[in-house]
Amino acid sequence: MRFSVKKHLLSLAAVGVMAVSSSALAQQEKATSLDQLLQMMRNSKVVESKEHKQREAEFMREKSKRASLLSKAEATKAAEEARSAKLEEQYEEQDLQIKALREQREEKMGSLNELFGHLKTASGDLQASLKNSLISLQYPGRADFAAELSKKMDNETSLPTIEEIERLIYEIQRETVEAGKVVKFTAKVASPGGEATEQEVVRIGNYGVVSNGEYLFFDPKYGTLNVPEKQPSGLPDPASLENATSGLTKIAVDPTLPLGGQIMQILVDRPDLRTRFDQGGIVGAIIIIGLGGLGLLLILWRFIALTAISAKVNGQLKSNKAKSDNPLGRVLKVAEENRGIDNETLELKLEEAVLKERPKIESGLNMIKIVSMVAPLMGLLGTVTGMIQTFQAITDFGAGDPKLMAGGISAALVTTVCGLIVAIPTVFMHTILSGKAKHIIHILDEQSAGIIAEKSEGK
Repeated sequence: MRFSVKKHLLSLAAVGVMAVSSSALAQQEKATSLDQLLQMMRNSKVVESKEHKQREAEFMREKSKRASLLSKAEATKAAEEARSAKLEEQYEEQDLQIKALREQREEKMGSLNELFGHLKTASGDLQASLKNSLISLQYPGRADFAAELSKKMDNETSLPTIEEIERLIYEIQRETVEAGKVVKFTAKVASPGGEATEQEVVRIGNYGVVSNGEYLFFDPKYGTLNVPEKQPSGLPDPASLENATSGLTKIAVDPTLPLGGQIMQILVDRPDLRTRFDQGGIVGAIIIIGLGGLGLLLILWRFIALTAISAKVNGQLKSNKAKSDNPLGRVLKVAEENRGIDNETLELKLEEAVLKERPKIESGLNMIKIVSMVAPLMGLLGTVTGMIQTFQAITDFGAGDPKLMAGGISAALVTTVCGLIVAIPTVFMHTILSGKAKHIIHILDEQSAGIIAEKSEGK
């Protein structure tokens, strides 16, 4: 019985030890008797009491600190509210003072208000004008002066000085005078590769700049002169103006040059003959031009041949002896060789001789006619092909850019132009050569009929 009570007490002690704090449970020693177990429980309670007191003290310190911060925040809020109220009062007082000062200013200035209004407008206009002025390249710094003056005119607390007003009037007059001059000066010019060099340029008023025989572009954003990648075609040579010392010189100017030179840019972007040729593609660049070359060779060949034949036939008409180096002479030889036959047989033989000469005379004319007919058809084929590609691009990317669509249609029409360029002179020359050939054949027929008529009269 005693053993069971002892065992029961040990079990209760074990349960009590399991309920203590984590610091007591952390101990690794095992109780060997009830006294040791009670001592371990007492020690754990002491440790827990100390930890609770430390936590309570820490919580109290934190609470005191937060209370101190809260009181400081409330004090700051009250101070700022007082400061805000004071600033509002000060603002209202100063606003009243500003209104009073403005009234005094308006009263004292009187009619000068209108003058300063005009000066403000003039300074603003001058600032915008000098920003896009070619004259500012020759006289830098004017745009900065106009910007500062315009800023001062917008400020109610300052007024322009007499010197600034006088310079404003001077700059306006100088802009007008210099816009009518052609002068030389040195300026930075940027090449198409971006390399800037100092070189002598010629300014044509406010609408043109040339240098080293080239037209220059003006970039208003950066205030620089640039050499375009390609010079505009069809314009007078700028070198004539650079080399001139007096008198009148023909030169091109662009009224939009201070804004970037849109008109001259259009001329630069306009495709030249080589570019147009490349736009024709395979049909325009190879087939049609090839047909044109073939037609030209045929025309030259037949023109030379028919001219020579016509000259020999005309010479035969003046000669009493038949020669075999020309169609008429060969026809006359047939007549001489068959003098004794009847008229009907002789007529047939002469017709046969004329028919033998006809293919040689008309040789190549049908081929020239075919070239004149096929060339515009090939041009139409190229145009239709180009239009198909253009409409396919519209289908893929839309028709938001009319310039792109117009450019595609323009390129497609190049083949039609090439075909007409080949066809028109070919048709014209075919008509001339056909006329020459018919004239020669007409002479042969005429002489044959004359021979038959003479023989019939002789009988």
